[in-house]
Amino acid sequence: MPTTELRDYVFRGARALVILHEKSMREYLATWRKAVRAGVKLPETTDSSYASLETLLFHGLRAARGYMTWMCEVLALPDPGIDAPPPAERVAAEADHYLDHLLERWRLPLAKVEGARFEEEHKTRWGETLSVEGMLEHAVMHPLRHRFQLEELMEAQSASGAHGR
Repeated sequence: MPTTELRDYVFRGARALVILHEKSMREYLATWRKAVRAGVKLPETTDSSYASLETLLFHGLRAARGYMTWMCEVLALPDPGIDAPPPAERVAAEADHYLDHLLERWRLPLAKVEGARFEEEHKTRWGETLSVEGMLEHAVMHPLRHRFQLEELMEAQSASGAHGR
């Protein structure tokens, strides 16, 4: 990951969270690919984000885009220019290219924002009140949570397969 682009952050806490977000997203994609290879089946639910592994990956990519566009909106920063993620039917084939684009566009928008601005609270798109720093922390944890879920499903599937012989 090119951290040279991330040296000039006014608020080093934001820099750290942007770097951690990138790491979390890359690990999520790698784990998602392992889950696909393992043939993981997602639990049945009415949540459309869990309709398939492809919709789960689309969900994670779309959310990461949304977090940064929201932060730019509430901080009155220019649009970060993040393209919409590829639809679920193409996400597997285009994930690497899209993730590189997404993470590149994540690196700079917050660089010149003063630390106090990250304490400002705003209404999220899903209706909660959250500080900008809280949104950054959420952005780091969201792919981490989905990665954890996929790892647990792979472990459960492996254990049930081993006992079923």
